[in-house]
Amino acid sequence: ELKASTDEARNQRAVIEEAHRDLTDSIRYSQRIQQAVLPKSDVLREHLPAHFVIHRPKDIVSGDLLWCAHVDGRTVVAAVDCTGHGVPGALMSILGNSLLSAVVHDERELAPAHILEELRGRMITALGAQGEDALRDGMDIALCVVDRSHRMLRFAGANNPLYRVRGNELLE
Repeated sequence: ELKASTDEARNQRAVIEEAHRDLTDSIRYSQRIQQAVLPKSDVLREHLPAHFVIHRPKDIVSGDLLWCAHVDGRTVVAAVDCTGHGVPGALMSILGNSLLSAVVHDERELAPAHILEELRGRMITALGAQGEDALRDGMDIALCVVDRSHRMLRFAGANNPLYRVRGNELLE
């Protein structure tokens, strides 16, 4: 009986290890998909030469999203923290990426506050969120539109401020 129990335990362990390996492989592949939608470093360097990015997800995939587009001579950049960690957060970040692209590229919206308003409406529609769910699902975002020709930066944020450094002074 002891040998049968030991064999059964080994079999169950092998099944669990295989399931874990399959799940981890799937999440790692999801990481590749998520990284594919992030802006490429050469695009960021071209439009935002003095920048840095710190991206250290807690899990293999995350709800963090950096988004950048250059439209009509202006650069739109957003740092986004989507609700949820791991796979749920990653799915929200892919949705956020898609919706930001639709608002900025398709609608040609370049006013930061209007971008956030449109993004919020589309997020609610996409998730079918109502009541408490509408408050829980979403994203914290800092969004800037940089207009180099007019030396202007416009900002809108949802639960994220803009920090500006001028000389030795840090302003929120």
